[in-house]
Amino acid sequence: MNESHAARAHGSSAPEQGYSGTQAAQIAGISYRQLDYWARTNLVRPSLSDAHGSGTRRRYSYRDLLELRVIKNLLDAGIKLESVREVFSYLRDHVDTDIASAHIVIQGSSVLLCDGDQLVDVVRRGQGVLNLLSLAGVKDEVDHQLITLPSQSAPDPVRRAAHG
Repeated sequence: MNESHAARAHGSSAPEQGYSGTQAAQIAGISYRQLDYWARTNLVRPSLSDAHGSGTRRRYSYRDLLELRVIKNLLDAGIKLESVREVFSYLRDHVDTDIASAHIVIQGSSVLLCDGDQLVDVVRRGQGVLNLLSLAGVKDEVDHQLITLPSQSAPDPVRRAAHG
């Protein structure tokens, strides 16, 4: 995969081809087993194509990749999986813009969403030292992983159009 593929993945008006489960796990920095569990328990469902029985494959969108990386970062920061589920339920219901433009404040086991000049407690408990996790950094991490994937790992719409 090259730099132009990363740009096409989130800036193009062409239909998104998406990323396989293996690619999504690699880009998010998680194991395939984690990815599978999160999909089966509805934490992050692949938005382009979900698996429906044996032989079908999940296809993850660029936004899905961002969500997966945010989840990993929250878990790495010590937030429990149940709280991460609450955070994502709130984010999906209340954040209309690109998730990478949001800022989350982590205070112990509590997670606050910085919404303009307001801090919204999305878990409603916890205490501790404040840490700021900029989700824009997640976007950069995902873009970097996309750039470093081998070029044959994702379909190239230009090549496909030339042969189709």
